[in-house]
Amino acid sequence: MTQPQLAHQTNAGRMYSRSLLGLPEVPSITTVIGQQHLDLTGWASHMATTALITDTRLPEAVGSPAKLKTLARQCNDAAERFRDDSAARGDRVHDYAEQVALRMLGKPHTMAEAREALAQHNEVGFADRFDEWWETYQVKPLAAEITVWNHTVGYAGTLDLVAEIGGKVCLIDYKTRGTDRFGRVKTLSDNVVMQLAAGFKAEESLVDAEAGTWEPWAYGDDALLIGVALGETEVVAYQANPQTLPQYWQKFWALRQVWQYQQAVEAAPKPLQPLGPPLVVPQHS
Repeated sequence: MTQPQLAHQTNAGRMYSRSLLGLPEVPSITTVIGQQHLDLTGWASHMATTALITDTRLPEAVGSPAKLKTLARQCNDAAERFRDDSAARGDRVHDYAEQVALRMLGKPHTMAEAREALAQHNEVGFADRFDEWWETYQVKPLAAEITVWNHTVGYAGTLDLVAEIGGKVCLIDYKTRGTDRFGRVKTLSDNVVMQLAAGFKAEESLVDAEAGTWEPWAYGDDALLIGVALGETEVVAYQANPQTLPQYWQKFWALRQVWQYQQAVEAAPKPLQPLGPPLVVPQHS
């Protein structure tokens, strides 16, 4: 990362401070969006089942309840392993994309090392497709991994890239995506629009993390908001529809209120208390 991290993992989620020595003050953009409940139980069950039926030890375990139970238990966390592997891959791909931008900005970079890390995991296709996209779109970076802050609503986050494309300033968020059965990169979640809208509505951007100095946000007037799906077979860019931005911004604002009230609820006394039966008053004859 180009800036020391101001993000801290707390019981309230990922939160940002104003400086390296400061206390966490506001939730991250992704923590706010995470207040939206997503039911992934079906997907988790599918991953566990797929892991079980494709496990090479299954034929040997058939007929042995003990072996089947052990195998099922080991396959039960397939969704978590997939999630963790995907997150690690996403970090490697994002790092490469950042290093490409830093190199073009004339700043210190580790682009060769980032590409080598992808190669060691047989993921160099992501780098190749990214390079093709970068050249085709003639991306001119303005800032990479830039941390932003909004005081009015109360949140912060880090944008992957601010760049000029086709003469327009663009706020860009990368999402590493898998490949479907047709060899196409999978599409983006609509939540990326919320993430981009929150970045667009920033009020300040970080100048120096150690000193805790910030400056007014320079890219919130007339920028294109772009989500980029990074895949091994292709890279596809999507523009956030300007007509939908007010609705997605309002949704983000509402989720920020949910986060705030959730913190208040968790800090409050227990909401339910045991209640005994009413006292029986003796009747006097």
